[in-house]
Amino acid sequence: MTAVDQSTTGATDPPAVPAARASDLVKTYGTGEAIVHALDGITVEFERGTFTAVMGPSGSGKSTLMHCMAGLDTPTSGRTFVGDQEIGLLDDAALTQMRRDRIGFVFQSFNLIPTLTAGENITLPVDLAGGKVDRGWFDYLVGQLGIADRLSHRPNEMSGGQQQRAACARALISRPDLIFADEPTGNLDSNSSGEMLAFLRRSVTEFGQSIVMVTHDARGAAYADRVVFLADGRIVGEMVSPTADSVLERMKQLGG
Repeated sequence: MTAVDQSTTGATDPPAVPAARASDLVKTYGTGEAIVHALDGITVEFERGTFTAVMGPSGSGKSTLMHCMAGLDTPTSGRTFVGDQEIGLLDDAALTQMRRDRIGFVFQSFNLIPTLTAGENITLPVDLAGGKVDRGWFDYLVGQLGIADRLSHRPNEMSGGQQQRAACARALISRPDLIFADEPTGNLDSNSSGEMLAFLRRSVTEFGQSIVMVTHDARGAAYADRVVFLADGRIVGEMVSPTADSVLERMKQLGG
C-alpha cells in the first residue's frame, strides 16, 4: 500500500486496538410503558483479523447492534469505536468519511445501484472518495468471486448470487478496516451461500480482514472464528471455533 492508502485504512491504529468495540451500548425506542430496549447495555469487542458471527432470536438486537457500531444508527447511550475513532464524537462529514474509508458493508438486499454496471458498482466507494482504483486488487476480487465476465452487466441482468458477489467486491475494494455483513446469504441458494461464506473466510485468513456478520444460519456461523449470542438486547454468551451443530444447539436453547 502507499502512504495515502494507509491513512485511509486505519493502519495507524496500534495493532492491539480492536477493529471495533462498544461500551455499555443502549438503544431504546418509545417512551413510558411502550419503551422497547433493543440494546440493553452491551459491551463487546471485535478483534482485528477475525471473523465474528452475531446470532440470536428474531428481535434480539443483532442488526441494531451492527447499525450502531457502523455509525448507521445512533445509540441512546454508550460509546462505539472503529479502531481508535469514537463514532459519537464525529460530525456528519467525518462520520461519512469514516464509513466510506474504514468500513465495508454487505447487506441481504445487495443494495447495488440499478443504473450502474457491476464494475461501476464495485468501484463506487473509491470513485466517490476521488481515489484511484487498484486494478490489481480489483482483478483479484472479481476473479476470486467469479464475476469477471459480468462486469458490464447491470444488476437486473445478474442472478442473486452474482449480485451479492458484486456487493462483496464493492465492500472490499477500498481495503477497509472492517466489513459489516447483515444476513449476506439471506437471499441466496445454498450453493451461492457456501461460495460467499468461503470467500469471506478467505478474506480473513489470507488478508487479515476483520468481519462481523449478522446471521441466523448455523451453517454460516460455522465459518466464523467466534460467535456472539444475543437475546433481549443483551449478550448471553459466545463460542469460539463453532460448528454448525454446536451453534444450532445453542440457538435452540435461546429459542431462536
